[in-house]
Amino acid sequence: MIGEGNIAAIASSSIVQRNSDVEYPFRQNSDFFYLSGFDEPEAVIVFVPGREQGEYVLFCREFDEKVALWVGANIGLEEAVSAYGADDAFPIDDIDDILPGLLENKNRLYFPMGANPSFDQQLMDWSQEVRGRARTGITAPAEFISSDHLLHEMRLLKSAHEIKLMKKAAKLSIDAHIKAMSCTKPGMFEYQVDAAMKHHFMVNGAQLEAYPAIVGGGKNGCVLHYTNNNAVLNDGELLLIDAACEWEKYASDITRTFPINGVFSDAQRALYQVVLDAQYAAIEKVQPGDHWNAPHEAAVQVLTKGLVKLGLLKGRVATLIKKEAYKPYYMHRTGHWLGMDVHDVGDYKVEDEWRELEAGMVLTIEPGLYISPNATEVDEKWRGIGIRIEDDVLVTKTGHEVLTDRVPKEIADIEALMSQANAG
Repeated sequence: MIGEGNIAAIASSSIVQRNSDVEYPFRQNSDFFYLSGFDEPEAVIVFVPGREQGEYVLFCREFDEKVALWVGANIGLEEAVSAYGADDAFPIDDIDDILPGLLENKNRLYFPMGANPSFDQQLMDWSQEVRGRARTGITAPAEFISSDHLLHEMRLLKSAHEIKLMKKAAKLSIDAHIKAMSCTKPGMFEYQVDAAMKHHFMVNGAQLEAYPAIVGGGKNGCVLHYTNNNAVLNDGELLLIDAACEWEKYASDITRTFPINGVFSDAQRALYQVVLDAQYAAIEKVQPGDHWNAPHEAAVQVLTKGLVKLGLLKGRVATLIKKEAYKPYYMHRTGHWLGMDVHDVGDYKVEDEWRELEAGMVLTIEPGLYISPNATEVDEKWRGIGIRIEDDVLVTKTGHEVLTDRVPKEIADIEALMSQANAG
């Protein structure tokens, strides 16, 4: 796709200081890892189509015994070639001397513009250095092009191996949600439920969450990105959990909402069933050939109709949808792409039209209803109830596969699981 006579360069993630001499856990740049499987900082991939000595060049740290003593062994140049498939590997410390030569007489330079401003500046400096040799007949790249579109379209369609990794992440996350339902009781704190899920991830080898967990009891479930997770769980309220792990850099993403005491109240039950029906309707629209927005449209239709039936909205459903009257209670989209990033890459529109779903795409379906505790326009029984139900859905050649449907979401199934856990 890059084409001979052009070049592409992508940098790894950097180590980020947390405080003093403590660093945040390292997480590799998803694009970099997708192309290389190389999981170290201070590295740069360069692709040079048509280069006689090899088209794939990797700059990385040399093996250092002294560093290995303190922080563990790094991969080094030899293994970068033998185990990671690079045609050539050079010390990252030599990149200023080597990379400008690779830019010589290239027409286009592809790189992830804006993702790493310091690396962007390095590329500009190296290109300017090459441009300074113009009198010798050497040219520098005349065009700088973002690599995102080419690379992200590749990442959007998952291979069989990628789907296998996502199913593994989903399995661990499914079991963690079931554990959370089983252990939750009034009087616990949100962070205790969060800890139970993290424990399950870690003891099963998933060392990173796919995103900071949302564990919101009662009115906290109405805060879309609530992450304090430090409040007490009260009898008679709901608990909304949006939490999942990643496995070998591939994410899962699950949300479930359930009663802290194990039994839905009448108001909770009524609102929950509306959200569940909306999710089922949205999932049915995940079909190859359907457009990206079809699941959202289906969810909005069911949610709005349900809000009218319960008396939270008044009017004709079609008119209310046109006016977006549902937005005070449902203010987000019904899903997003899922992959190496929890909000994964890939365009949602192509030439200003919603793109068609294709086999190999993975997306979330996550409708919700959030009735603010300050929503004085509705009956008091609805206030402070936040509900979201989210699953990961793979588009297949003939329809779809819900990767996370083993987590209970029918009201009877949730109550049965929690009753059994409490009895035990």
